Amino acid sequence: QVQLVESGGGLVQAGGSLRLSCAASGRTFSMYRVGWFRQAPGKERDFVSTISRSGGSSYYADSVKGRFTISRDNAVNTVYLQMNSLKPEDTAVYYCAARQGSGTVYDTESYDYWGQGTQVTVSS
Repeated sequence: QVQLVESGGGLVQAGGSLRLSCAASGRTFSMYRVGWFRQAPGKERDFVSTISRSGGSSYYADSVKGRFTISRDNAVNTVYLQMNSLKPEDTAVYYCAARQGSGTVYDTESYDYWGQGTQVTVSS
C-alpha cells in the first residue's frame, strides 16, 4: 500500500509556472506507475500525465503536451509535474495517483491510490 501527498499548488498568472510534487510513503514506490489527473469545478476528473515505474516513459494529454513535464525520483519517493506556460483553463484540483497493475494509463479506474489533491488557479 502507498499513501500519496500532493503539494506545490497555488495561484499564478497566465504564462507562469508551478511545480507540483507527489510524495509517497512506503519502500516500494518504484513498483508503482504514477499519474497526474485534474478536476475542474463541475467537470469530470481528467488525465494529465503518467510516468512509468522507472521513469523511462511518460505520456501526456494533448492539452498539456509541450507545456508540462512529468518526472520522478525514486530515491526520495517523489513524482513531479512541472507546469509551464499555464493557462486559465489549467485551473483545477490536481491529483496524483498510483497503481501496480495494468490497464489503460489514462483511465482513473486503473489507479488504486490517490492523494488529497492540490489546487492550481491560473488567473488571466
